Amino acid sequence: MGVAVFNSNGHEMHILFLTDNFPPEVNAPASRTFEHCREWVKAGHQVTVITCAPNFPKGRVFEGYQNRLWQSEEMAGIRVIRVWSYITANEGFVRRILDYQSFMLTSTLASLFVRHPDNVIGTSPQFFTACAAYAVSRMKRIPFVFELRDLWPESIKAVGAMKDSAAIRLLERVEMFLYRKASQIVSVTHSFKKTLIARGVNSDKITVITNGVDMSRFKAMPKDAELVAQLGLEGKFVAGYVGTHGLAHHLETLLDAAEKIRILPDGVAFQFILLGDGARKQALKEEAARRGLDNIIFIDSVPKDQVARYWSLLDVSIIHLKKTDLFTTVIPSKLFECMGMSLPVLHGVAGESADIVRNEGVGIVFEPENATQLIAGLMQMRCDRPAYEQYQKNCLAAAKKYDRSALAQRMLGVINVV
Repeated sequence: MGVAVFNSNGHEMHILFLTDNFPPEVNAPASRTFEHCREWVKAGHQVTVITCAPNFPKGRVFEGYQNRLWQSEEMAGIRVIRVWSYITANEGFVRRILDYQSFMLTSTLASLFVRHPDNVIGTSPQFFTACAAYAVSRMKRIPFVFELRDLWPESIKAVGAMKDSAAIRLLERVEMFLYRKASQIVSVTHSFKKTLIARGVNSDKITVITNGVDMSRFKAMPKDAELVAQLGLEGKFVAGYVGTHGLAHHLETLLDAAEKIRILPDGVAFQFILLGDGARKQALKEEAARRGLDNIIFIDSVPKDQVARYWSLLDVSIIHLKKTDLFTTVIPSKLFECMGMSLPVLHGVAGESADIVRNEGVGIVFEPENATQLIAGLMQMRCDRPAYEQYQKNCLAAAKKYDRSALAQRMLGVINVV
């Protein structure tokens, strides 16, 4: 348990957090928010989260929940209020915007019924949630903290979902307005901070708090024997991708590698696992079937408490994003989970996250969208056992630097400043 941080009046804080992703969803924003809020509650603070019915990434409400105007529950001491939103799968720009805007409106209204928060946090990737947080801060006369997880709307241009237009330029003006109005900005990467400073945002109010790993959940463990048998992985060198199957991830590169590696000496020793869901999942499955790729196993998303079991199946984790300049500024959160699991990575993302992989010695960096380099990394991981074991040791050492509980305490200090 961390040391309690008090607000300027000497009282423990009531933190209001707006996010459209929260457990039982298992994506990176949901995990980060839950783990931070859980640590703040442990430190003696009151935390209220306003979110929507869990539906990511399929756009279907999870079993046991309904898309109602208001429902409330408690999770690890956190008061969780779920509000209605227009729910759609991650397909189609207009529908997604309606999804975001509906949550912006209903979360703002719900916030009016939350008594005496000391501050309000709005988290991206998209900034409509931050818009809601700003509106709440004005109505309740409390500070607004912007947690910056993505340079949105720049990222929607980067994946080709929308070209530069008057609408994009309007969104960019709103984005800059929010940066100016935020009392504090918590950025998940140093690259984002540099970008904001270059755009004229005051550096004094930007703090970098990277993603991290919940070391109570993600730790070194033997392969899950039941799953190994169930999936027919005995004797295989298993390479896996765990996460969203979206436009940004360009997982066609993994299909290309799976196709090419089969004809190489010992190529049959490799098995690929792709676990997760997203806008490109069905198309990837169809393409793999068309190519006859029997060395790829597709697995749908699994509950949060089962994720580590599936991570344990992997000999190496593949992290990959589309080859675009914007993604040199991001750090995929699964990198830290791999560290905690003592799982070497093949890292197909350039920029700040690649620097972490190299500096910490936790894996091999390859060029995004380059299947040949990915195959070379796979071969090296399997054949050079001493190097592989060193990567494993380095992962465990590096994970301690990104312990989520310590990062949560740092963010608590930032919130206390406002």
